[in-house]
Amino acid sequence: MNNEKLLQGFIYGFSGLLILLLVFKTGEFVGLRKGSFSCRWGENYHRNFGGPQSGFFNEFQDNNFINANGVFGQIIKIEGQTIVVKSQNEMEKVVLIKENTVIEKFKDKITYSDLKFGDYVMIIGEPNNQGQIEANLIRIMPIPLSNRPKGMFFNQI
Repeated sequence: MNNEKLLQGFIYGFSGLLILLLVFKTGEFVGLRKGSFSCRWGENYHRNFGGPQSGFFNEFQDNNFINANGVFGQIIKIEGQTIVVKSQNEMEKVVLIKENTVIEKFKDKITYSDLKFGDYVMIIGEPNNQGQIEANLIRIMPIPLSNRPKGMFFNQI
């Protein structure tokens, strides 16, 4: 009878260990599936929702984001209190100029009428319901190196 109880205890212990191992492996499998899904979701975020083109886990570069709060690019249209800026990734953003918008060229404050077609600007503002940017700050920037004519230096801008 003592050997029977010992054998029965061994079978119960082994069965319990087997069940624990099965539960652990099931958790491991589910966790791997969830992690794999999250990784693929992050890598395809831009295609689905307009996030960074290279995914979240590759090189972060700010020019990959669709930014609702600002834009850097070239002025391609000036009309009334609105300008249209073509960003580096060829997207056009409509920017509304408010009365309290600060406009600067280097350290000098300038007025809205000083903005010109072709100026490179950096704009910070807030998005409105129409997908436009209501500008708080507009800063005229130097021509980016990639767009400068050969031989043009910084002090010639």
